[in-house]
Amino acid sequence: MNILLIGEYSRLHNSLKEGLIKLGHNVILVGTEDGFKQFPVDYNYGASFFSRSKLKSFSILINRLTSLNLPQIESAIRFYRLLPKLKEFDTVQLINENSIKTNSTLEIWLLKKIIKNNKKIFLLSCGIDHLSVKYAYDKKFKYSILTPYHENQNLKDYYKFILLKLQRPAIKLHDFIFKHINGVLASDIDYHLPLLNHPKYLGLIPNPINYNKIEFIPLSITNKIIIFHGVNSQNYIKKGNVFFDEALEIIKNKFPDKVKVIRTEDIPYNDYIKVYDACHILLDQVYAYDQGYNALEAMAKGKVVFTGAEQEWLDYYNIEADTVAINALPDANKISAKLEWLILNPENILNISSNARAFIEKEHDYITIAQKYLEVWKH
Repeated sequence: MNILLIGEYSRLHNSLKEGLIKLGHNVILVGTEDGFKQFPVDYNYGASFFSRSKLKSFSILINRLTSLNLPQIESAIRFYRLLPKLKEFDTVQLINENSIKTNSTLEIWLLKKIIKNNKKIFLLSCGIDHLSVKYAYDKKFKYSILTPYHENQNLKDYYKFILLKLQRPAIKLHDFIFKHINGVLASDIDYHLPLLNHPKYLGLIPNPINYNKIEFIPLSITNKIIIFHGVNSQNYIKKGNVFFDEALEIIKNKFPDKVKVIRTEDIPYNDYIKVYDACHILLDQVYAYDQGYNALEAMAKGKVVFTGAEQEWLDYYNIEADTVAINALPDANKISAKLEWLILNPENILNISSNARAFIEKEHDYITIAQKYLEVWKH
């Protein structure tokens, strides 16, 4: 089968591609490398000219004066130039509803060409799309990435990009995509719940993890327990990192001789995954029901990860709380209490570490997951 994957987000499509190739299929991945994370793609349509430091301020000024987003227009032009190479695929999968990273009008125009020149089109829900944002905006989650906005309307500018998904252009793009796709898939519980009972929903397929590329590092606690907190500054509020920082202050003051904290900010993906090799505990995100890619890869390495691990996730995989990952709640005191439990009971760190790796191998094996995609794409 010839397969085209459009867009990249947290290395999901790279891992899926690796699984599909193992199963004997031809796969082309086009994308933007996801900003500073620099994920590999076969063809890159990300804005490069207007991303240069000397032109960034110019493009921002033009956007303020005219509402024109020059990087988005550049992405559209670069994608358009790739169109001759993006034909006659059996299956095309979009990483989300804005996979080309341009404005809604241009996105629709370019997607029409993709739809015309290929056989089947599928959508993956694994990021900020209309339905998941509306579900969160309507407070159907007990907490979500929109919780800080609900609690503080002064954050409206910070949430501008997300809230755009509720406005007419994004809704028009959403309606167009759902009219033409063969189906939509969710990558985890956070996207599964908003899609339940939708007529085009084909189900949840867990994130594929190529754990053969991720060395399991058996943990040894001989001195201090190392806690890693890697921050993406753009998502600091949405991910709830403030609760981790507050919890870490509590822990550092309470156990100065027992813990070492490593904190990074906005480092490339390949550097990020190396920096946390030495840690025992990794702090990922708060406002989630399930794990994203960073958490899953850390779990594959055998780290004890504080992340989304809500009851809905426990029920879906039929596992017990605090045995595979730690559910990080939006409460610094509760997070610090869980950290203290681990610090005072280091055997729990070792048990969760081995359980985490076993869970990834069982539920997120990239070849098994690729096979599940193939089965659904027959729809």
